[in-house]
Amino acid sequence: MQIYLTFRSFFSGSWLRNALTATAISTLAACAAPWQNVQFGLDQASAIAKLGQPREMYELPNGGKRLMWPSQPFGETTTAIDIDADGKISRVRQVLTGREFERAQIGLWTRHDVLINFGEPVEIANFPRMQREVWSYRYMDNDVWYVLYNFYFDSNGILRSMQQTPDPLHDPGHRNLFRRFF
Repeated sequence: MQIYLTFRSFFSGSWLRNALTATAISTLAACAAPWQNVQFGLDQASAIAKLGQPREMYELPNGGKRLMWPSQPFGETTTAIDIDADGKISRVRQVLTGREFERAQIGLWTRHDVLINFGEPVEIANFPRMQREVWSYRYMDNDVWYVLYNFYFDSNGILRSMQQTPDPLHDPGHRNLFRRFF
């Protein structure tokens, strides 16, 4: 009986909660997203030293540039770092999010606007009867749902509509698709 009480009192109390909290915090810190390791005000070389060479680079209207590190075609993130005209980091973020996609303006944005804001799409499809070209981006909605975000452009390259669809890559009905045939 004494051993049970000692063991129980050893694993109860505030020190256990503190130890579990510290473990959780250190685990989350180890899983920090790449864009969280880059500091504002540093130069472009510092960003490249931390993240490697960007796969995409775009000129911005203010004389700066946007560097992008996409994880697509199978990942759901794209790290974007804006470099101002002085060569310093002015903005760091993950651009494949619902909040970022909602900034797109139907009737005003073009293919170029979508490209410099979100990078290259994971897929481009053409629908001749609709006279639409669709650019799709893979992302996680609310960090829970695997989704494709689709931008529909008319033949002049103007954004005409946007749509979310379930990502077929993560559709349980399509897993092991090739096993059915072999």
